[in-house]
Amino acid sequence: MNNRITEAELGECYKALDRIRALTEGLGLRYYIETYGCQMNEHDSELLAGMLIQAGYAKAETKADADLILFNTCCVREHAEKRTFGNVGFIKELKQQNPRLLLGVCGCMMQQKEVAKRLYARFPFVDLVFGTHELKNFPSMLEELLMERDRIFRVSESDGEVIEGLPIERTPGFSTFVNIMYGCNNFCTYCIVPYVRGRERSRKPEDIISEVRSVVQSGYCEVTLLGQNVNSYNYGGVTFPQLLRLVHDAVPELPRIRFMTSHPKDLSDELIAAMAELGRVCKHIHLPVQSGSDRILKAMNRRYTSSDYLKLVEKLRSSVRNVEITTDIIVGFPGETEEDFEATCELVRRVGYSNAYTFAYSPREGTIAAAMEDQIPEAVKKERLNKLNAILLETIPRNNEKYIGFTGDILVEGVDHRGEPLLFGKLSNFKMVYVQGDEGLIGKTVRVKVDGFRFNSLFGHIVKEEEE
Repeated sequence: MNNRITEAELGECYKALDRIRALTEGLGLRYYIETYGCQMNEHDSELLAGMLIQAGYAKAETKADADLILFNTCCVREHAEKRTFGNVGFIKELKQQNPRLLLGVCGCMMQQKEVAKRLYARFPFVDLVFGTHELKNFPSMLEELLMERDRIFRVSESDGEVIEGLPIERTPGFSTFVNIMYGCNNFCTYCIVPYVRGRERSRKPEDIISEVRSVVQSGYCEVTLLGQNVNSYNYGGVTFPQLLRLVHDAVPELPRIRFMTSHPKDLSDELIAAMAELGRVCKHIHLPVQSGSDRILKAMNRRYTSSDYLKLVEKLRSSVRNVEITTDIIVGFPGETEEDFEATCELVRRVGYSNAYTFAYSPREGTIAAAMEDQIPEAVKKERLNKLNAILLETIPRNNEKYIGFTGDILVEGVDHRGEPLLFGKLSNFKMVYVQGDEGLIGKTVRVKVDGFRFNSLFGHIVKEEEE
């Protein structure tokens, strides 16, 4: 079974937080966390914020107001290291102005030990560097810094563990994430995640349900069940489709349940059936295809073919009413020919995605693809990315035409003040809709009718009783 933090270890976390609170009482200390990257990093930042509030810190609105600054880093995107190093460098002046200011750098980039060492050596004013597997030790490290002011470098090799019970400070709003699992076992050749997040480990279903209940009681009305690959969730024989049914039935007061991300190789008929049958499970799936070329998919170690993927799309659309599919696509993977790229373009045309996140391949140190021959020139990658995006500029609006006259419910998320103020919110299938309405509707579900569309969003009006 998964490696889990022990009750004794959790107890030590809270004791350290209590000691920090006593040590800093009356000082009015404040923290600022800057987060880069995915929802997993956002979740870690919420845990760090929760621990700091438990320790007596308050949130600072700006870096200049803070006594502790944490950069929670990402290593997935291009130029991530350059960006992080640049932002850290700007803090030197703040440290000179505020002698008690502590600076820490954590997250996925710092789990790459050589990168972490370079940062630690280059910036002697950085007080704390720690990797993704040191979250439970953050209170003891902070206590040590406050007591002794000696620099700390903590990056450990680990397959990771499941940590339950840490305090958490969630981002305010009406939608939030609940992690159901951590890590990844897939080892796609371009991806650094398994090396910095560890192997897959799933949380207990009862712990997940308890957390979902808790966030609903706190006022959230939409929960996204989160994992690097939720389709491979498995705890004691409970699979992801079974977990989805358990959450749906155990928390009937939760209006909307989302999930992400789904690896195509593990998308089962059982999950498609659950999406179709469970009314409060949203009709949207993020299904990264990455390439439409079977040769490139094999080189990426994705373990499905373009034909396999298209069959899944057909199953989803024939089974789940009004389902929408979004995706991730990489162009310029090592060895990608014009023929390979055209296969991707053709797949995009055939699927008709609701939205797509497109990237030019960039090597990640430590991955298999970074050492491959036939790396594609930057100019070629840029040209292909522009061409792919131009195709999406055609296919995404075409996919929106069918919504004219459509009636459905949106969860109102906020107000867009660009031009005429408009409320905005998403349908169950993740399509964004803009309507006129009172700001008092924010956080509520309202029925709307679609009158038209823009590039990747819809606009309409709130349905009156006589229209029903």
